[in-house]
Amino acid sequence: QSVDWSPDGAALVSGSEDSRIKLWNAEDGTVIRTLTDHRNTVNGVRFSPDGTQLASGSRDRRGILWGAPAENK
Repeated sequence: QSVDWSPDGAALVSGSEDSRIKLWNAEDGTVIRTLTDHRNTVNGVRFSPDGTQLASGSRDRRGILWGAPAENK
């Protein structure tokens, strides 16, 4: 449903119909982290400009701010 690149280009975040948000390593395509607090389709995901947070919005009518590891170093 939605995808965004991290500001440094090292990660992607995706939101989907199964209510999950996944943080991906952009270099090798592995999942770094899966976030599961939404209860319906995730319509939008976005990194903060400094890459330290994620914002998500869902059909469950909630917006959530998440801490986001840049690359899970």
